[in-house]
Amino acid sequence: MIRKAFLMQVYSEYYDEYKRRHDNLWSEMEEAILQHGAASYSIFLNPNTGQLFAYLEVENEDKWDALANTDICKKWWEYMAPLMETNDDNSPVSIDLKEVFHLSKS
Repeated sequence: MIRKAFLMQVYSEYYDEYKRRHDNLWSEMEEAILQHGAASYSIFLNPNTGQLFAYLEVENEDKWDALANTDICKKWWEYMAPLMETNDDNSPVSIDLKEVFHLSKS
């Protein structure tokens, strides 16, 4: 598995709405995430700053990256855009993080 982590930003007035929308993730979006190789996906909120920390494990980087080209992902981005910092295509502004340490019980 490939471990990925990145940062995003949600606007402070939308913390609850951001969580509510993810608690009610569309089944089509969930299916697309899984079909594109995500084995595990978590997002954490720092309520003091609005910073989101996302962590996921994927089978294949190219397969995962292809999710961004799907209609359902673009629809989700449009749905989430009012709540967070986004790029011109509605994708979340994100900063990829470089792994510097990992410990796992095998």
